[in-house]
Amino acid sequence: MSEYNWLTIQEARALLARREVSSVELTRAALERIEAVEDSVRSFITLTPDLAMAQAEAADRMLADGNAFPLTGIPVQVKDVMCTEGVRTTCASRMLADYVPVYNATAVERLLRQGAVMLGKGNMDEFAMGSSCENSAFHPTRNPWDAARVPGGSSGGAAASVAAGEAVYALGSDTGGSVRQPAALCGVTGLKPSYGLVSRYGLVAYASSLDQIGPIGRSVADCALTLSAIAGHDPRDATSLPLKSPGYSLPGAGADNGDLRGLRLGVPQEYFAEGLEDGVRQAVEQALATLEALGASVREVSLPSTKYALACYYIIAPSECSANLARYDGVKYGYSYDGYSYDEKAAAGMWDAMEQTRRHGFGPEVTRRIMLGTFALSAGYYDAYYLKAQQARTLIRQDFAAVFETVDALVTPTSPVVAFPIGEKTGDPVQMYLIDVCTLPVNIAGLPGLSVPCGFVSGDSHPPLPVGMQLIGPHLSEQTLLRIGHAYEQATEWHKQRPPL
Repeated sequence: MSEYNWLTIQEARALLARREVSSVELTRAALERIEAVEDSVRSFITLTPDLAMAQAEAADRMLADGNAFPLTGIPVQVKDVMCTEGVRTTCASRMLADYVPVYNATAVERLLRQGAVMLGKGNMDEFAMGSSCENSAFHPTRNPWDAARVPGGSSGGAAASVAAGEAVYALGSDTGGSVRQPAALCGVTGLKPSYGLVSRYGLVAYASSLDQIGPIGRSVADCALTLSAIAGHDPRDATSLPLKSPGYSLPGAGADNGDLRGLRLGVPQEYFAEGLEDGVRQAVEQALATLEALGASVREVSLPSTKYALACYYIIAPSECSANLARYDGVKYGYSYDGYSYDEKAAAGMWDAMEQTRRHGFGPEVTRRIMLGTFALSAGYYDAYYLKAQQARTLIRQDFAAVFETVDALVTPTSPVVAFPIGEKTGDPVQMYLIDVCTLPVNIAGLPGLSVPCGFVSGDSHPPLPVGMQLIGPHLSEQTLLRIGHAYEQATEWHKQRPPL
């Protein structure tokens, strides 16, 4: 194992700029690490070593010519829900097992323009539907801190690859917590940007009004640098905000590096309710004490409509999913029933072929959510379910707007629990859905959220497992969240811990 495997983006940038290491060397170290631990972690669906080495050589030429960008030559994993030209994009589904896009997602294209090096495509819950990375059609990903436990989801491969030293950083997507929750369970940092700040063009849609691409890294600075690269208006995405990327900066070294004086932080009482593990509660409360010591004022606040968030999300997201996944019919592209050999007889006609395609192509969790959404949108139930969920969404947004008149940001747990054993919750969908109770309100309201490591929970049945603290801010308050997270990070050592892999 090389020390290069544990560099942050900032550290890698500095070494590359001083010519103390080449991108080829960084990439080779990453590929060697993948070869050493991937059988245990299984964070990738598709590896692209030849492409990565070619990109690394091109990055070294950019560096030699003085044309480097902040991400030039630095290895990244891309979640397999983003289109990558010439590299298969499966969404961890049998439905797209052989799909090779002819274009790149905008976020991926912006990384590649900076000379980033793509190691491969990250494992995930199928079509980003899940909280544990167990719903992949190919294989589950394992948590680097304990291989018997989940890494979180749906961006489990992204978080696990960074935590395991396989990639310097990763690109994930977040519909109800899918960047922040796995970041918390794997002891790394994850940022879900404001809705519309990062283009969704080329992101295979799950729930279009909730999905957002975000970075996972080893530090808050890693997330800031990646967000600076991928944020900004894209005319190909109708929901993209008409803004240029402002470039997200962090304080330099100095006396004010961790100064949070003047910042008002709120602690929503609803996020510290029944179901929160004692160890998680204690870690977040200790983190709050650290933020107070850095000069922030902390007060308790209330978001009363939070109690509706879970039900609201699991009507809106499946409804949008049932519409978005209707395109997978075995006719246009992707898996088609007649293209595989099964014991069943050949399809009797068009409708039978479509039914068989969807039955064999989609896994059980995706099927469950399509059925939930189709029911909620059906005649006679639209007003009772979908319309009421949208009304509840408005109340949730209003709660956030009201509380942000009195505080600058909110502090909550990212996940109510630490990483749980593989297979423990797969038989109980409701228990699995409850894992996202702290993160999904942020997506419903379109707000930014940042998860940073804030401690560990030890137990008789498991080794120390990471805990994440979530920072939530008003729309487009990423700079404030990054400032708070960075200050906390400078005052603690949690983000520097490595798993015993």
